[in-house]
Amino acid sequence: MRKNSIKNTRINGEVLKELSSIIQMEIKDPRIAPMTSVVSVEVAPDLKTCKAWISVLGDAKAAEDTLVGLNSAVGYIRRQLAQRVNLRNTPEIEFILDQSIEYGVDMIRKIDEVIGADELAAEMRPDEP
Repeated sequence: MRKNSIKNTRINGEVLKELSSIIQMEIKDPRIAPMTSVVSVEVAPDLKTCKAWISVLGDAKAAEDTLVGLNSAVGYIRRQLAQRVNLRNTPEIEFILDQSIEYGVDMIRKIDEVIGADELAAEMRPDEP
């Protein structure tokens, strides 16, 4: 099975849906932030490994605590995934903190600062004939 095959894409979507459900509904670890979402999932073509990118709404401490909580519950999550998704192999799950939303917000803030500085400079300049 190729990495970008239709079958692999379907498996990625199903694992994403089930991981989201397991994390939101079944994990009761207080370290895991309530606003944790699974952004993307990439299951290897041999179904042995799975990378799950998660996003946490909150500060850096909440994100790190959530990552620690998810890594401690990875055995339970994997067992639940095996019961819900019928795969030949249940993949080993690796949780990765997704920084793309924070990066996007930071870039928007920087763009706004530059635009504000340009507008201020334009107001300070005398009118040209």
